[in-house]
Amino acid sequence: MSIEKKQQESLTPVPSNLGQVEEGSHDAVFGEITSDGPNYRSVGWLGTAVLMMKTQIGLGVLSIPTAFDSLGVVPGVIVLCTIAAITTWSDYIIGVFKLRHREVYGIDDVGELLCGKLGRIVLGGAFILWWVFVAGSGMLGISIGLNAVSSHATCTAVYVAIAAIVAFLFGSIRTLGRISWLAWIGLFCILTSILIVTIAVGIQDRPAAAPKDAVWVPNYKIVKSDATFTEAITAVTTIVFAYAGTPAFFSIASEMRDPTHYNRALVLCQSVVTVFYLAIGIVIYYFCGSYVSSPALGSAGPTVKIVSYGFALPGLIVSTLLFVHITAKYVFIRLLHGSRHLVANTVTHWSVWIGCTLGTTLVAYIIASAIPVFSDLVSLVGALLGTPMCFQPMAGMWLFDNWSKGKDHRTTKWMFMVGWCVFIIIAGTFLMIGGTYGSVVTIMDTYKESGGSAAWSCADNSS
Repeated sequence: MSIEKKQQESLTPVPSNLGQVEEGSHDAVFGEITSDGPNYRSVGWLGTAVLMMKTQIGLGVLSIPTAFDSLGVVPGVIVLCTIAAITTWSDYIIGVFKLRHREVYGIDDVGELLCGKLGRIVLGGAFILWWVFVAGSGMLGISIGLNAVSSHATCTAVYVAIAAIVAFLFGSIRTLGRISWLAWIGLFCILTSILIVTIAVGIQDRPAAAPKDAVWVPNYKIVKSDATFTEAITAVTTIVFAYAGTPAFFSIASEMRDPTHYNRALVLCQSVVTVFYLAIGIVIYYFCGSYVSSPALGSAGPTVKIVSYGFALPGLIVSTLLFVHITAKYVFIRLLHGSRHLVANTVTHWSVWIGCTLGTTLVAYIIASAIPVFSDLVSLVGALLGTPMCFQPMAGMWLFDNWSKGKDHRTTKWMFMVGWCVFIIIAGTFLMIGGTYGSVVTIMDTYKESGGSAAWSCADNSS
């Protein structure tokens, strides 16, 4: 169905009390909401905030101290705050755009509005590929946690398979409203695990990787003047990765009970995430310096590592099932949009839904297990696809809605915002190109040093 036709359908008012299923209620994305099917529009603003936080606080936060090590404390804080401000604006534009264009479900719809069918294909393909890789990264993160907690009791490939099975089972829950309670648990667990490490590195006399035969003096750098371009741009894209839940905010906003409450959820999410990232990055890097581990949970020694990963595992599981769910839901809606099977408990509905979650899980599992340099490849895909989905489209969205206003009356505010959008497009393009270059160099260096890991490896990946 074309965007134009969807826009005509979106003129039908969406009830603000859609959390209570009403026979015949119409939604511009899901169609007729009836009692004979899932209530997709059931997430409150607090649930929205925690889902937003959980798409971000997970894998990315564990690498922030390492990013600070590459940049130094002051540049690290400046970069983090800058990325936080830009992505918060991008996230805000998503909420505004969704209210003006109720028919928009994913970033591919934005691509079609901005660039026609080619834009839909490019952004839709980028969205699927990016989140499949992130789901695979989540599975590897779970395997690291299981290896750490069990002291590598069995083959790592088995743990990755277990992670995939768990992600499939819980990711197959049909609505974000029913997943939001899991997000609360996951968020609490991941925050607790990182706080344990933060406190531990502060009270110990030295980080686990530091030399034991000399007096320990923290070797943190205020500014790391000898950082290479590759190290610096990789650190910046690592921080972008920590805020790269932005493309998923389209899906989350679409399932809100009252979309007008989107901004309050966003403010809570970004405030908590940014304060937490700053605290973790500064404190852990201050006490560990160049001996900070990546992921950061291993920085305080084997005992704390086991305890922290024990708490982190539920958080890593929730992140991964969210990645699987959001990717599968995107494909599911594209396949059944406009059909009664989208909102009815029919055999077709269930077959397509389970097929989407199972297919997403299998592809993520195979990619994660079979590629020798998967972690570096995630960085490459993140720079090439994740970064431009957090910057350029949102600038285009603002220009799409506001460009015509400048033809009648060019105010100072309008000119400033046009300049801001141009800056966002240029900055996003620079990070995309620079981050891609840095990731390619890292992959080449990894191959020179070790040749990568074996496919379906049994080796312990938690050390």
